[in-house]
Amino acid sequence: MPTAATSSRDSAPRRDKSAAQRALEKMGLVRDIDLALHLPLRYEDETRLVRLADAREGETAQVEGIVTDSQVQFRPRRQLVVTLDDGSDTIHLRFFSFYPSHQKTLSVGRRVRVRGELRGGFLGREMVHPSFKAVEPGAPLAEALTPVYPTTAQLPQAYLRKAVASALERAPLDEILPAHVVPPGLPTLREALHFLHHPRPDVSVATLEDRSHPAWRRLKFEELLAQQLSQLQAQRERARLRAPALPVREGGLQERLLAALPFSLTEAQRRVVEEIARDLQRGQPMHRLLQGDVGSGKTVVAALAAAIAIDAGWQCALMAPTEILAEQHFHKLVGWLEPLGVGVAWLTGSQKGKARQAMLERVADGSAQLVVGTHAVIQDQVQFAKLGLALIDEQHRFGVAQRLRLRQKLQDGPLEPHLLMMSATPIPRTLAMTYYADLDVSTIDELPPGRTPVVTKVFADDKREQVIARIREEVARGRQVYWVCPLIEESEVLDLQNATETHAQLSQALPDRMVGLLHGRMPAAEKAAVMSLFAGGQMSVLVATTVIEVGVDVPNASLMVIEHAERFGLSQLHQLRGRVGRGAVASVCVLLYTPPLSDTGKARLKAMAETHDGFEIARRDLEIRGPGEFLGARQSGAPLLRFADLQEDLPLVQQARHAARRLLDQHPRAAAAHVARWLGGKSEYLKA
Repeated sequence: MPTAATSSRDSAPRRDKSAAQRALEKMGLVRDIDLALHLPLRYEDETRLVRLADAREGETAQVEGIVTDSQVQFRPRRQLVVTLDDGSDTIHLRFFSFYPSHQKTLSVGRRVRVRGELRGGFLGREMVHPSFKAVEPGAPLAEALTPVYPTTAQLPQAYLRKAVASALERAPLDEILPAHVVPPGLPTLREALHFLHHPRPDVSVATLEDRSHPAWRRLKFEELLAQQLSQLQAQRERARLRAPALPVREGGLQERLLAALPFSLTEAQRRVVEEIARDLQRGQPMHRLLQGDVGSGKTVVAALAAAIAIDAGWQCALMAPTEILAEQHFHKLVGWLEPLGVGVAWLTGSQKGKARQAMLERVADGSAQLVVGTHAVIQDQVQFAKLGLALIDEQHRFGVAQRLRLRQKLQDGPLEPHLLMMSATPIPRTLAMTYYADLDVSTIDELPPGRTPVVTKVFADDKREQVIARIREEVARGRQVYWVCPLIEESEVLDLQNATETHAQLSQALPDRMVGLLHGRMPAAEKAAVMSLFAGGQMSVLVATTVIEVGVDVPNASLMVIEHAERFGLSQLHQLRGRVGRGAVASVCVLLYTPPLSDTGKARLKAMAETHDGFEIARRDLEIRGPGEFLGARQSGAPLLRFADLQEDLPLVQQARHAARRLLDQHPRAAAAHVARWLGGKSEYLKA
């Protein structure tokens, strides 16, 4: 049914079909199957009429009657006020925006059917901007609930409903899946979609809204199955590829590095190094995720993996999401590997001229055996002589497009390099079973000895002065402090204390101490100088944006203040907290927030105060935010799961996992058709 706002524009799509088509394409509704899978947000019940005498205020009702009065009034602004009489009572209909066609439909003597919320008004009961249409006496009512679809301003509901209804008839919805693959008790895909677009009025609205109805479960299963098949196909395709076999030599570079390290590996580190070494010795590409909590020692594991590749005569590339993190890795790896005769190159986007050209030449002629940098490492002009191992740190921080580019770059030669991805954001089990199903996972589940637990305290920002007093105490003891802000400079949209302002305030409060400022827009040389002063202990306080989120290692830092903590994601807060507690000094993390807090904000800060376990943090983060942040999914421009929910639908995830293997083994053509139907070109994003 057209709404008052749209009924006069019913003809607009016919006059300018291209505008509606452009809007459909922008929403990704290109194929008939896309429209068929564009499900309603909610439903309106137009299957019955209510007598005005029986209707209650606050309820949405559909009524039918004769217009007894219709006039444009100016009190206080121009509006159309219509009186409707259904024989049992009268009601006023009020419109603040209207067109001549509305006035014609709502002229005196016309029979109209109206749907809207009843309210108490100054002149009696009324509906404001109800939907309406002219009807003949005895006009039939809808037989099913009326769908309300997600849409845009350029795409009226009436047009979208027609587009979906006709696509639903044309879409190829025949059963692709063999019956034994589908969980028992579920309808066919065609039945499920027809039902969800036009449910019967007697169906339980609760089962539609909570998505527990069998029709919903069929869609969720199909979606999860497509996703599982895509991952399994990627895993099997990779198993057919060849990679250099990298043997571990007795007395080789890896053993020399182990002997030169100023510390011993933990049992967990030893275990994952062995898992990685076994993969590298095989002739097919390793595709492994190394996960470990903040400070668990992933960099040394990466160095030992690099040593195996370099010792076997191959190059290794390490890519990090920020220059600061890449530089931290660079300094550690240079310190460990250069004394053992390894040539290390440094590549970032800020490098220019002769220095950059010299690095590119060293990579191309193979004299740089280890290449460390940002995404500049995968730019077109970077040509490796013999790349055997690629390491990606904080892989979820790279956009999907960047990860796809890396995969494509790695596939240039006859042999594909091994791939080791690292993350300090542990992957919850449900994500490991779905989006990381094609990965082998190694977990460092033990912190090195000597780490002190960090006490987390949560304060409203009116306690700012007490926090500054605590900073004075810490620096007086010779300790160092981080203060993290979410913005660099004034924003008109968000009234947040910014890094520049905080830096000025803390410099004034601590006149005899050096207070530094670090943010992403500073030149690389300036950033390096600030970090050097802080790491060397000359600088007492570092005010920074989240550029210090990962990789920064200053054991003397004992206090971390995070301003507007409610603006950060949970895994990001956990990463930031991991910058302190890296030495033997008792450390504190202060979360400052600006009230009032949203429910999400409360949940995040509560989780931070209650636990230091990265896996528990990751589980709660998944509950709060969904899978997107773990996957770098936002950059893909498409939600990765539209219907299923990883937390709620774990049994269906497990059924889809089992079914995917059977389908790929026994019905490969059906598997390919199912992935094409559901994912189209998006399956590449799932493999990134």
